[in-house]
Amino acid sequence: MRRTLVGVTVLAAVTVAACDNASGPDIVVEGTPPATPYRGPLYVPTTFLDEDTPQAVATASGAAGRALECDGEIYDGGGPDGWSKRDGGNSPEEGLKLYFDMFQPQFPTAGYRVERRESDRVLYSFDVGGRTKVAVVVAKDQKTRPGWGPETNASCDPAELPSSFTDSLEYEIWTDKDGKRAPVTEINSYAGADHCDWHKAHFLNLGRGEDARSYARDPDGVLDADVMLTAPYDGDVRAMPADVHDTGYRHHDWQLWLTPDGSTAYVRTPDGFEAWPLVNKGVGCM
Repeated sequence: MRRTLVGVTVLAAVTVAACDNASGPDIVVEGTPPATPYRGPLYVPTTFLDEDTPQAVATASGAAGRALECDGEIYDGGGPDGWSKRDGGNSPEEGLKLYFDMFQPQFPTAGYRVERRESDRVLYSFDVGGRTKVAVVVAKDQKTRPGWGPETNASCDPAELPSSFTDSLEYEIWTDKDGKRAPVTEINSYAGADHCDWHKAHFLNLGRGEDARSYARDPDGVLDADVMLTAPYDGDVRAMPADVHDTGYRHHDWQLWLTPDGSTAYVRTPDGFEAWPLVNKGVGCM
């Protein structure tokens, strides 16, 4: 299941280096066995549901989804995809490399460990603190898929991955009122896309699926406000609504404040408050 970062179409593309590890870190490492290794079946039937919910991701990701040890909800995952006879690998590790080449996923492409091995399937895991945060099951000679290649994959929220990895991504991870990294399905932000000349704008996303909403910062007026925004951006708010409250979310020196109806995001900066209007759903950079 290939999903956008959250369920709105205004998101910028997130890029991760492709799987060319000729001179980089090892894709597969020895690693340390987890405290509670996955003991379930490596083959679990999958079903695709066209919705952005944890339940839909779980049904689409089969055994890989079951192997995760997330602090929160499952974030992303999917089942088999086809390849031609010449694509399948001669070994499980080549099957893992094929997965990275085919999907270019939004999580690390090196540092995986063999968690389980069977004659026709291998479970690879990327672990953080001894817990599986990314799982990929590769299988041999699947129907219409000869050789070794990916069968199912799944990942926890990117906020559960090391900052050394997430700092290289285009979206920004916020912290909650306790100072902990907040799931990107709760909140994330990013600069606008260069190819739409939106790089001077900034977007803030809250929520997931049908409940997701996006706000925009546009100090230079690079967005088509009449089409995209529900209200003008205000970079110098003089009078705050009486019912606005501090959410506790922080990103560096930005603080997020909201009113109960969530119609505007008030972002406190060292210079004062800014009002970021809602982005109309169904619009975005193509």
